Amino acid sequence: MASIAWVIPLCPLAAFLLIAFGARRSHQLSASLGIIGVAISFALSIGVFMETLAGVRFSQSIDWLPFPSSIQNGQPVLRTFFVGFQVDSLTSIMLVVVTSVSLLVQIYSLGYMAGDKGFSRYYAFISLFTMSMLGLVLANNLLAIYIFWELVGLCSYLLIGHWHDRPEAAAAAKKAFLVTRVGDVGFLLGILFLYWHSGTLEFTELAARAAAGAIPASALTVGLVLVFCGAVGKSAQFPLHVWLPDAMEGPTPVSALIHAATMVAAGVYLMARIFPILEHSPTALLVVAVIGAFTAFFAATMGLVATDIKRVLAYSTVSQLGYMMLAIGLGAMGAGIFHLFNHAFFKALLFLGAGSVIHAVGTNEMFEMGGLRKRLPVTAVTMTIAAVSLAGIPPLSGFWSKDEILGAALVAQPGLFVLALMTVGLTAFYMFRVIFLTFGGEYRGPAQARPHPDPLPEGEGTHGEPLSMKIPLLILAIPSVVSGLWGMPFIGNPFGHFVESSAAVGGVTPHLLHAPFNPMIAGLSVLVALGGIGVAWAMYGGGKTEVGASLSARFRLIHQILLQRYYMDDLYNWLVTRVVLGIARVATFFDSYVIDGTVNGTGAVTILLGSTLRRAQSGQVQTYAWVLFAGILALAAIVATLRVSR
Repeated sequence: MASIAWVIPLCPLAAFLLIAFGARRSHQLSASLGIIGVAISFALSIGVFMETLAGVRFSQSIDWLPFPSSIQNGQPVLRTFFVGFQVDSLTSIMLVVVTSVSLLVQIYSLGYMAGDKGFSRYYAFISLFTMSMLGLVLANNLLAIYIFWELVGLCSYLLIGHWHDRPEAAAAAKKAFLVTRVGDVGFLLGILFLYWHSGTLEFTELAARAAAGAIPASALTVGLVLVFCGAVGKSAQFPLHVWLPDAMEGPTPVSALIHAATMVAAGVYLMARIFPILEHSPTALLVVAVIGAFTAFFAATMGLVATDIKRVLAYSTVSQLGYMMLAIGLGAMGAGIFHLFNHAFFKALLFLGAGSVIHAVGTNEMFEMGGLRKRLPVTAVTMTIAAVSLAGIPPLSGFWSKDEILGAALVAQPGLFVLALMTVGLTAFYMFRVIFLTFGGEYRGPAQARPHPDPLPEGEGTHGEPLSMKIPLLILAIPSVVSGLWGMPFIGNPFGHFVESSAAVGGVTPHLLHAPFNPMIAGLSVLVALGGIGVAWAMYGGGKTEVGASLSARFRLIHQILLQRYYMDDLYNWLVTRVVLGIARVATFFDSYVIDGTVNGTGAVTILLGSTLRRAQSGQVQTYAWVLFAGILALAAIVATLRVSR
């Protein structure tokens, strides 16, 4: 099965092509093709996963692009870029995560996107999105991963801007595309830099040469930090996090897929994939850890005040991705991927649950919700389960991976541990703020719920829960509870040992951090999480909003700073309009008046001289005779003057 793993991304690719060029007029057929394509990929991924559990590893490359790199003895020396795929434990975990979440999202979309005029286009692009992420996961070198990396970015642009006739959605799609491109420029430069100093882009070759000291330490650090820039953009780490909250303008199922299993997971996966290289640069590891820890805390603070239910979940995603980056930067690669694995399920559940709520009441604003536990019982129960898991309450899945990261931080970087622990309390607070405002108390929204932007007919009160939306919620609730049991320290953390086997290159085991289970740290983190939940209950329990409003008024400056996202968007707008465009205007002036002026001035002088001298070539014999006569007279005058002077 591992040897044909390359077929896995071809199934959703085939679905995309069939929908785009044949079935787009039929909504039912388009949805069926998309679901069948990813279902086949899921079945194949399970087969690959079972083989890797048994210890199977596979890698294959083909020659793609030969090119002359130098000349020796008059003959060109050819080098070749390779493309290929590899299957190991890390690959198989990601294949299962991507295909399972994508399958459930596409089933959920049958109800959520019903009646949308772009229904077939939606299923075509989400199939292409899934294919791109699967190709990225399977890639066995930096060049191949970059190709699919850019496809993932393109698909995110198309899906975030699905409702492109809405200015907010179109602007959000462009923002996501442009901000992530900034990181991708760094990624590309990192690829070129590493190739210049190593002569290869294969993960295994790069790891072997880094271990042997064949790549200068400074060059390795610079190259890896540049590659990390790509991960900062895709995984919305500070300071390139600004695109992700606005990406909520896309359909909620798209948000679930982006946040749980595809685009934002790509950056964490990339850093885990290159960990055998990354471990040989302590400076690069420290950069990853610091950025991750700061992002986790920074994003959590913005989630405290957001009122859009999807934006709160977006800040949560940025924060949890920071946890994963922190783990990888600390050397606890297994813990980072363990959290990615658990997070994929409960975050998908949270977003699909939020979609069910929005579908019901027609608004994203939590202060216009309330009392929905009665109308949406399945959504209320499953979202609460996901919130408990995200808050890190045992024995749900989020507790085990979060605790492992905290333990690693305490051992390796106590300062970063403090930031991570503070983030635990903030996370518990803002997630249960969502639960209490959405499902507690009484309904605070308008009696006539107008779906926006969902294409549903108007109706009194709220809409219910379609079966196609309830089933994915119930399925995702199961791994949100039990997936963490695979990595429990009491049974030897089999998940960590399984996924970390992918980091062993050429039989060399990397230096991975394994922090032992610390009951005091676990107990402290649970107390902090319960404290956050308690504060949320005191402020918003029963759906009340008065306490929160009073505190917001009392601490208006802090509230405004958080609400305006630390004015990062304003800073970037200023930098673009004043600095970047200012430099562009100066460059335009220099180009137009100095460069072009010099070139055009030279041409004008040449033309003037030519037009003046052209008059001497009139073609008239009389004129030439007079000129000859004048020349003879001038020569005679010169000769006479010279004789007199002697």
